[in-house]
Order: sequence, then C-alpha cells, then structure tokens
Amino acid sequence: MTPTNTSLVKYDNPKLVSRSTDAKAQRKQKSPQQSPAPGVPGSTRDGKLPPLEVKNQAEDILNSILPPREWTESGQLWVQQVSSTPATRLDVVNLQEQLDIRLQQRQARETGICPVRRELYSQCFDELIRQVTISCAERGLLLLRVRDEIRMTIAAYQTLYESSVAFGMRKALQAEQGKTDMQRKIEELEEEKKDLERQVNELKSKCDAIEKREAERRVVEEKKHAEEIQFLKRTNQQLKTQLEGIIQPSKK
Repeated sequence: MTPTNTSLVKYDNPKLVSRSTDAKAQRKQKSPQQSPAPGVPGSTRDGKLPPLEVKNQAEDILNSILPPREWTESGQLWVQQVSSTPATRLDVVNLQEQLDIRLQQRQARETGICPVRRELYSQCFDELIRQVTISCAERGLLLLRVRDEIRMTIAAYQTLYESSVAFGMRKALQAEQGKTDMQRKIEELEEEKKDLERQVNELKSKCDAIEKREAERRVVEEKKHAEEIQFLKRTNQQLKTQLEGIIQPSKK
C-alpha cells in the first residue's frame, strides 16, 4: 500500500474499495443528510444547522479543494481522503518542524529556484488551507483563490522562463553557426592569402631572374658595343693613315 506520509497534508487512513464509485456510495451511506425544515433551507425546526450536515459540508469543501488520492494496487482500489479533523496549536508546531526536517532531508536550496522547496512549501500551504477550511469554509475558499493565483503566476513565469531559455538557445546556436561560418571563411581567406603570397613570391622570383638576365645581356651588349666602337676607331685611324700616305706623295 502506498505510504501515507509522503505529503505534509494530513490525510485519513486509506480505505479499500472495489470500484471508484463504491467509495462515493460508501461516503454517502456513511453520512446521510437530514431533511431541512420547510421554508428554511438546510436548517432544523429550532433554526440551527445540524452538526452532521455542517461536517458533510466541510468535507465536501475539503474534497473540492484537496481531492482524494486514489491508486490501484494488486487489483484493488484504494482511496484516501483529506482529514477533516480540526487542527490544534500542536499540529501547527509539528507542521513547521516537519517542513524544516523535510527541507533538510531533501537538501532543498535556501535561495534561488528550487523545485523541492517549492513543492514542500506548496504542501505546507495546502495543509494550512485544510486547517483553516475546517474552522471557516469561506476563509479556506479565499485561500484557495490565493493559492490558485500564485500557481498561475508561477506557471506564467515558468513559461516565460522556458521561452526565454529556448530563445537564448536559438540565438546561441545561431551565433555558434555564424561563428563556424566565419571561421570557415577566415580559413578560406587565409588559404587565398597564402596562394596570393605564393604567386607574389613566384612573380618576384621571375622579376629577379628577368632583371638579372637583362643586366647580364646589357653588360654583354655594352661590351660588344664598346668593342665595335674600338674596332671602328681603329679602322678609322687606319683609313686616315692610309689616306695621308696617299695624299703626301702626290703633293711632292
């Protein structure tokens, strides 16, 4: 059988039923309603509400606020209703002690977001609602509205947080993908830079070779030109000498 001390909310002892409808029929048979006096709904002839009917009304309100727990074990249906026993000061002190003990046992965080701490405080708040509802049903219903509003607000913040996390993850993935694309582009540009540097080095080598070859050719051409000039000068000098030798005898 499922243990009954898994929650801070106080429950009655589990009851064994064969079907889920039997539990409801058993509760109705166990607490028959008295017919009210004519003209005064829900009251007796002396104008007072019967204690049994008040108790049934409190149980109905408690069951609507904190529904009974049902589970099946070995083919048998078990039902456990929330306790309708009024709470004493000692019960409140024990509730506080149990809350502190379970916070320590389950290693709940003292600050920040902690699902364990939230669950335990939610159970503690449900137990307080149970205790208040028994003494004043209207106050319990008002606390129920407060509890539902808090849960709705927390659910909205949780949805907002999850959407923010999803948005952040998408942006992170996009940034990571953009980073990968930029790294790939950088690698391509580096390869292109290396290729261009290699081409530049090859062109410089060709230019140096051409300059060296042209310098050597220039030296050869200058040397050849100088030799031609010297040859022409010698030829001119020889021709002058021969011409003077021819002209002088003719004068004599």
